[in-house]
Amino acid sequence: MSKIYYKSQEEIELIRISSLLVSETLAEVARIIAPGVTTKQLNDLAETFIQDHGAIPAFLNYNGFPYSLCISPNEQVVHGFPGDYVIQEGDLISVDCGVIKNNFYGDSAYTFSIGEIDAEKQKLVEVTQECLKLAIEKAVVGSRIGDIGLAVQAHAETNGFGVVRELVGHGVGVKLHEKPEVPNYGKRGSGMKLEEGMVIAIEPMINAGTAGVKFWSDGWTVTSKDNRPSAHFEHTVAVKKGNADVLSTFSLIEEVLKEKR
Repeated sequence: MSKIYYKSQEEIELIRISSLLVSETLAEVARIIAPGVTTKQLNDLAETFIQDHGAIPAFLNYNGFPYSLCISPNEQVVHGFPGDYVIQEGDLISVDCGVIKNNFYGDSAYTFSIGEIDAEKQKLVEVTQECLKLAIEKAVVGSRIGDIGLAVQAHAETNGFGVVRELVGHGVGVKLHEKPEVPNYGKRGSGMKLEEGMVIAIEPMINAGTAGVKFWSDGWTVTSKDNRPSAHFEHTVAVKKGNADVLSTFSLIEEVLKEKR
């Protein structure tokens, strides 16, 4: 899809339903994520939950991707394969999920802190979430794509972290990946102007060390070049006048995590 697909309010409401199902799925993951659990167990739980709610896992078989979740521990940035990896105390586990419901897509990601994490990881998680919040504030009519990217880049780099450049956010809704691309770096006032009806996935991918990444031979997994931790948070967002309309939510996840403490 080379052109922008502008969504009607009715279509945005359908994307909201899909996005909230993603959020509910990630909240189910939050219920069981803990030391001793394998990443494959998380994937299987999510796949069943999505299907039980009348939806399709958007990632499963997408361009050959063989799982319903992307699960990326520690130095893995994105697109990690669920498998036999046993989650450990002190891990960062980034979980990216997408669904198709009523022919519309939702997409969101959350980085889970497992038990007590070290100070570097704690700061990384906090700053990456702040980057997402600052970027969403720029997802309004009249801003430009570069304003979103700059919001992420400036905050991450001010805190001494690396901003991944090889991977970007994207339009979403009718397809999983649509135009425009939404980089996590940019210049103020540059790039496409944001307009009502755009729905975009904003997803800061921030490394504790260098911005550089490595692509694995499996064709999917991406890790930080220096093997230091990475964090990833993502929301599906409708561009509006005044304030962006965030269609996914982290509140369901955070309620579960609070209950578990």
